[in-house]
Amino acid sequence: MALQEEFEKQGLWLFRYRGILPIGIVGIGAVLYLLQKVDPEQGILEQAPYEKYYEYFCLFISFIGLVIRAYTVGFTPRNTSGRNYKEQVADTLNTTGIYSVVRHPLYLGNFFMWLGPALLTANIWFIIAFSFFYWIYYERIMFAEEQYLRRKFGEQYTEWASRVPAFIPSFGKFVRPSLFYSWRKMLRNEKNGLLNVFLIFALLDISGKMLQKNSQYNPVILYGCIFSIVAYIVLKVLAKTTKMLDLFQ
Repeated sequence: MALQEEFEKQGLWLFRYRGILPIGIVGIGAVLYLLQKVDPEQGILEQAPYEKYYEYFCLFISFIGLVIRAYTVGFTPRNTSGRNYKEQVADTLNTTGIYSVVRHPLYLGNFFMWLGPALLTANIWFIIAFSFFYWIYYERIMFAEEQYLRRKFGEQYTEWASRVPAFIPSFGKFVRPSLFYSWRKMLRNEKNGLLNVFLIFALLDISGKMLQKNSQYNPVILYGCIFSIVAYIVLKVLAKTTKMLDLFQ
């Protein structure tokens, strides 16, 4: 099998399981984080006066990813930029808004969302390994997606891809979105993003403090987690029992 076909085959497989496979590397990061709590000498930030502020910084990095995803999804038409896992779907080619500055904004958002917990380990080697893993992992997925788009949209895709970078945004190329922002689509599709971020940070904070026999949990992370759980349940109920989050565009 030619290398091009092999990359596409790998990308399609990784695309299908992209919500499951990264959990392993997150688990490794969690172990490294908790080891620092057991043996503070292994961590450069343990018991440092700015430790709490570093946690806020890591949370902020994850929020950058959430904002990128929320902005992206709200400005896209139906049957594009979704959470489908079985196969590629694109009824139209997104070329305006954030897609005028970067070709894969959702994966850029994912990177920042997962980078926050990775930074929380304060382990430089793990952070480098995470970034390398992310690039190799999503490079295959992006390749498979672009092969699909090239075949479906032909010259329209080729012209767009030739001027828009794949992963590092070029803000000078920005073109205003062609659609109005859809809060319904954003809330319906991205309601679990906020929950995932706060759950990871809360579980790490609580388990780390428990190992240290310390009950002074980070209140911002704890209350943020409670809020995100409530918001997720409310949105889930609204989506199932009402038409408030139905998509009309």
